[in-house]
Amino acid sequence: MKTLEELKAIRDKMQSQVSMRGEDHGRTRILVGMATCGIASGARPVLNTLSNLVQENHMTDRFSVTQTGCIGLCQYEPIVEILEPGKDKVTYINMTAEKAEEVYKEHLLGGHIVQNYTLASADIK
Repeated sequence: MKTLEELKAIRDKMQSQVSMRGEDHGRTRILVGMATCGIASGARPVLNTLSNLVQENHMTDRFSVTQTGCIGLCQYEPIVEILEPGKDKVTYINMTAEKAEEVYKEHLLGGHIVQNYTLASADIK
């Protein structure tokens, strides 16, 4: 059984994650597709990885992590969309927690799109 202090700590952590996911178009928005197909494909660990990285590195003033519904590209789930103010949207496909961490470091912190994970790299027929 958890103590009252442990439960309060869990509540505070969850509240900060929820508020971090609020709409704020001044920050870079990180959208993770969490419809049924996304969840079934493994989107939850991707969302958790990105949320944790943003929070642990105190980057909530720069990045907003938000879950969204169906993006319409089920065959490419899990999908992460990066919406940076003043830039074109970047759509990452077939994401994993490890790829999400790489995108966080390379794209979000370093400014370099990880091209081989993008929708543009897919062999669309």
